[in-house]
Amino acid sequence: MRPPTKNRTDAPADEGRNSPATRPDAHRSALGVIEGGQRARRPRPPGAQGGVPASARNATFAEPERLQKVLAQLGIGSRREIEDWVIAGRISVNGLPAALGQKIGPGDRVKYNGKLIPLKFTTRPPRVLMYHKPEGEIVSRDDPEGRPTVFERLPILRKGRWLAVGRLDFNTSGLLLFTNDGTLANRLMHPRYELEREYAVRLLGTLDETQVESLKSGIELEDGPARFSSLTDQGGEGANHWYRATLSEGRNREVRRMFEALGLTVSRLMRVRYGPIAMPSKLKRGMWMELPEADVCALAGLPEPQGAIADAGRQKRKSRVRRTAPRHKA
Repeated sequence: MRPPTKNRTDAPADEGRNSPATRPDAHRSALGVIEGGQRARRPRPPGAQGGVPASARNATFAEPERLQKVLAQLGIGSRREIEDWVIAGRISVNGLPAALGQKIGPGDRVKYNGKLIPLKFTTRPPRVLMYHKPEGEIVSRDDPEGRPTVFERLPILRKGRWLAVGRLDFNTSGLLLFTNDGTLANRLMHPRYELEREYAVRLLGTLDETQVESLKSGIELEDGPARFSSLTDQGGEGANHWYRATLSEGRNREVRRMFEALGLTVSRLMRVRYGPIAMPSKLKRGMWMELPEADVCALAGLPEPQGAIADAGRQKRKSRVRRTAPRHKA
């Protein structure tokens, strides 16, 4: 008969038997030294240089991951082998014996038998959605009047929540941005960055030269002066006339109030651009699409993620125009 095999599950209740931290030689073997003061010998996987596989030298990870998973992806060994090495105290993290299930991330120094494994971590960029808000939706999560909200049409996030970048009035349509990153949302809305908002405005009537000059030089509103950075005539038929207007702030109903101050009525208002992001023509009302990571990084002032070219196919799929059925509140 075969001798009974030793089962790991038969460990004592205190679980200290297989813990790397409790091994008397753990700190030594983790640093590449075994009993007798000799340097530990280690197997060299295929393609390794100095005990570290060639794949490890340029490996890049998007976020902290479990130690076994990272090292296995680098070709150091299988996950089972790596678990055995962790138990044997042959792997250290930041000078201390590693633990099973431990996660490693940016700033962590991982050694295998005393040999530093070069790892590169990049920060996953935030997500940004472009949404074509139709008239008749409110930019709020909770409305006492029970009106439809823009958040009912957005995809569900596993972590965090969507933050609206600015607002659009109930009767205003057009481009509305959402992000899952509060810092980016603040960057896009803060007045010091002076991101231009561009609107297509339909008026009942036309502007004369004096009115155009007043709107561009500044009009006094109840909450302070306001002016358009640019105002161009887009033509029209009958009583309706279209204009393109840009301004570098986003106060409540500011565009409508500026025209109303001159006795003019805005019959339709649509935002077509926010900063460098213009609403694509294929983005119809009630539809959303995700901004590619490279564009998000440029918007947030972050370096472009590595592997963006190889990942172009996935980014193209993410950037498709989509429509989500409204999730009605209970």
